[in-house]
Amino acid sequence: MIIHVLGSAAGGGVPQWNCNGRISAAARSGSGEVFARTQSSLTVSADGKRWVLLNASPDLRHQMAATPALHPHADGPLRNSAIAAVVLTNADVDHITGLLTLREGHAFNVYATSRVLQVLASNSIFNVLDGEKVCRLPIEMDRWIEVLKPQDGFGPLDIRPFLVPGKVALYLEDASAGPGLGTSDGDTVGLEISDGHRRLHYIPGCARVDDTLRARLAGAELVLFDGTLFTDDEMIAQGLSQKTGKRMGHISMSGPEGSMAALAGLGIQRRVYIHINNSNPVLREGSAERSLVEAAGWQIAHDGMEITL
Repeated sequence: MIIHVLGSAAGGGVPQWNCNGRISAAARSGSGEVFARTQSSLTVSADGKRWVLLNASPDLRHQMAATPALHPHADGPLRNSAIAAVVLTNADVDHITGLLTLREGHAFNVYATSRVLQVLASNSIFNVLDGEKVCRLPIEMDRWIEVLKPQDGFGPLDIRPFLVPGKVALYLEDASAGPGLGTSDGDTVGLEISDGHRRLHYIPGCARVDDTLRARLAGAELVLFDGTLFTDDEMIAQGLSQKTGKRMGHISMSGPEGSMAALAGLGIQRRVYIHINNSNPVLREGSAERSLVEAAGWQIAHDGMEITL
């Protein structure tokens, strides 16, 4: 199984277009202290020819252009694409907007929870995806679904979604809903992906690590996990926002309740942080925070990162 990290940043990317915070400013400077990153998206393949897109970033067109494996096949028809399916983990703007880039009449399937599919159906702009060519298919929790069939000696690519603690997308928040902010089952899911031999877990958004999630990830081969913030209040401390990570539905990396501590000792073979916010100091090459994360056995994802299982 081949995994390409198309985009490794959280919403807004690095640098964010209207941000002059120290991380964004360093990324613009070209000093090499912070490298630019686009908004979070992955693509996965069992055969290196047909690819499943995990979340559709607003930066998708640029990401596809930068990834030769996603270019139209040279020996194919005049219009073709290596993308065979898209799987969405939630309805966040930075995970669904890229669907609009795929509007040029190409046939593929979109897989998401009924909750997320309802969001797409309620906004007519997504009707630019031709309903006769682009099928929207619901996924059910903890049930395997074959998104790519076996072909040319390579096995299928299957996914199994599972609920993770999370929060409704910002633009869908209903203040009248109280502390839960409208959160319900299906707002945020993680994905287990298998090619019949190897498996990865993809969790780009997570509010906390509970016992159920710990048990699911124990002994996992590869986990790509929510790395939005290093500390819960870092955006407040940097003067960038009044929101904590918990308010946004994202667990922090550090601290006794952070993901490094919560996922330690589970026998996970490879751990990679993805969906990293432009306030997170781990983006600074050689920073104390980066060293701490790496010493704990984690990697920091970057655009163009390739992983083979």
